[in-house]
Amino acid sequence: MSAVVASLIVLATVAVMEFVAWSSHKYVMHGFGWAWHRDHHEPHDNLLEKNDLFALVGAGMSISMFALGSPLVLGESAWAPATWIGLGILVYGVIYTLIHDGLVHQRYFRWVPKRGYAKRLVQAHKLHHATIGKEGGVSFGFVVARDPAVLKRELREQRQAGIAVLREAVED
Repeated sequence: MSAVVASLIVLATVAVMEFVAWSSHKYVMHGFGWAWHRDHHEPHDNLLEKNDLFALVGAGMSISMFALGSPLVLGESAWAPATWIGLGILVYGVIYTLIHDGLVHQRYFRWVPKRGYAKRLVQAHKLHHATIGKEGGVSFGFVVARDPAVLKRELREQRQAGIAVLREAVED
């Protein structure tokens, strides 16, 4: 497999992982996986959260793909693209860790962006945390951040419809 094809597979996987992360965040973490995700939405002083177990799920996906692509594991049955898919999942995990855990929740470093895309990411995720409980909510992605003004409007509409309970008033 050429380096160009391998690189394209890695980049495509990183892009697809944002959709995988968005849908698993919305339907798993805020659904049947709420028992693991709940502490992420509640104040605490713990170094680790149950929510961090989802990182192990992502790591398992990446490791599984590396194994499927490895001739050392599967011999001639190995599927070469799986290695590059595994690398793409790993790259997305690193991006997620730096952006979500590092920048947004400041678990690893302290920097509050004043403008640009980084500020938009932080605003969008703070709006995600504006709801109490698992119902309703906005901005379930981790790398793609929609316009905060649109997200605020959606939160107000959810509150008015009785779908979401907000921690505080969402200002214009």
